[in-house]
Amino acid sequence: MATTTSVTTTYAGENSGKWISAALLSGVTLSNELITIMPNVKYKSVVSNLVSASGLADASCDFTATGAVTLTERILEPKSLQVNKQLCKADFRDTFQAIEMGYSAHDVLPKSFADYLLAHQAEQVAADIESHIWNGDAGNSGEFDGFMTLLTTDAALPAAQEVAGTTLTAANIITEMGKVADAIPSRLYGKEGLRIYVSQNAMRLYVRALGGFGTSGLGANGVDNKGTMWYQGGDLMFDGIPVVVANGLTADQMLATTKDNLFFGTGLLSDTNLCKLIDLAEIDGSENVRLIMRFTAGVQYGNVTDICTYGITNSAN
Repeated sequence: MATTTSVTTTYAGENSGKWISAALLSGVTLSNELITIMPNVKYKSVVSNLVSASGLADASCDFTATGAVTLTERILEPKSLQVNKQLCKADFRDTFQAIEMGYSAHDVLPKSFADYLLAHQAEQVAADIESHIWNGDAGNSGEFDGFMTLLTTDAALPAAQEVAGTTLTAANIITEMGKVADAIPSRLYGKEGLRIYVSQNAMRLYVRALGGFGTSGLGANGVDNKGTMWYQGGDLMFDGIPVVVANGLTADQMLATTKDNLFFGTGLLSDTNLCKLIDLAEIDGSENVRLIMRFTAGVQYGNVTDICTYGITNSAN
């Protein structure tokens, strides 16, 4: 489908010279390295998993083999994605930015608009990647399977680590997060990199509950008797486990595992924010300008038995 350009302007008064757009979902998962990033994946990468029983046994004079070593693997295959848009320079001749196009009949796209468009497009893609990392569906154009999507069909995810979700509130958030913490296998508790990943609404409700508006014995004024003024944006913990917000998780979703068990794969990481404008005037003589992005992206987890989910339904078990 061709790109639709809709220009709404009064073209009267004084131009501020600034561009604005709707706020976008921040791509915190990659920018804050909340998961393991695997660049330079051209086609596929194998995520190997080792399960080895300790084999500890009573000593004897003989060598007696005990225990078992099991090697499994999961395949991380980034999906090829692109952005293709086409603009006509003629659409900007009656806008405030027309003077930037020059007086020649051979127009150029207004520089202020071109610069802003490139940056905004990269931000839009970052926001999409953030969403797809957690809940993307490869069956949809422009998406790849996210962690939650993959987990909903993995029969190897232990049923005891699939916590049924509910509508979260400030009154129940601590109880519900406690269910996630309780479902974490004892072998993982205290392990470096263990985190509880929560959606935006879950983090807000947790902060509010700690401000004294929950029902978990925090008192009317919450942490340090500061009420809702207590939180200054620092790190949060739950039962000794770091809590991090993953903007790509939808409302009322949580996931617990270690950072080194979650992988994002791509060819060149810089490709995900490389956005180009190509003026076709020198190519086909037209007034068109094309915007392009091209990159690969995909996610995979290592050991599913080291993952706890909240708020999704596993159809495989």
